[in-house]
Amino acid sequence: MTLAEQYKVVCPADPLFAVAGEDVILPCSVKPNISVVDMRVEWFRADLKDSQLVHLYDDHEDRNTDQIQSYRGRTEVNHQKLQTGDASLKLSSVKVSDEGRYKCFIQSKTWSDDATVDFIVEVVGHPPVVTVDGFDDSGGLHLQCESEGWSPEPDLEWLDSEGVSLSSETTETHRNTDGFSVKQTVTVHHSGKIHCRVKLRHHMLEAVIISSISTVINENTTTYSYDADDAGASILMYMYAMWYFHEWQRRLTRKRLTVTLRLNR
Repeated sequence: MTLAEQYKVVCPADPLFAVAGEDVILPCSVKPNISVVDMRVEWFRADLKDSQLVHLYDDHEDRNTDQIQSYRGRTEVNHQKLQTGDASLKLSSVKVSDEGRYKCFIQSKTWSDDATVDFIVEVVGHPPVVTVDGFDDSGGLHLQCESEGWSPEPDLEWLDSEGVSLSSETTETHRNTDGFSVKQTVTVHHSGKIHCRVKLRHHMLEAVIISSISTVINENTTTYSYDADDAGASILMYMYAMWYFHEWQRRLTRKRLTVTLRLNR
């Protein structure tokens, strides 16, 4: 074997990302860019037991008899690009189960080499829902924001009308077959827009409410006003607010709580 017959298989060092349902290309090539048309190209799931087959090109054709069942009809290696050393794998209609580590193995009659690439499947979850979670003794408004169905785990943050991050009091994260769910609570003592924002890399969903809080000292009256973009969230806020209204009426003789609900359409 001469030095000219040797080559190096190259895959990206950084993980690749795709949203579930999209098509994705898992890059793999040889350096130098020699033709691999006459070689054996195998794609495996390196993170699965026995490195199960994802796609096989051999003897100038695809041979996927032993391919993992879930990949049937969804993989492709471009035969024309093999002439320039490009053995990238196209994976169609990405599923969450496709997430993992892939190995690209290329073998000639005298030489072989391989490389791996990590693939992460993103699932954008449901829009966040904001509900009223109570009031504290100082008149602060407890808000709860929850969103579910994400993958991988997203970030949730509260922002005021100036875009300044608000400190959350509690954070809960759970994972089930539908993905990650996140929940955070915050207490606000000021009026203005309150944003609950859930982010996953460049994906972002947001719920906005408008809180108008004022206190009249002489009448010992506190007024809360919410403006919710989501009708479902607004109904829940209304129910919570009415419950606390009756609780405050029962416990306090001179304290009055007024809730005004407005819906954006």
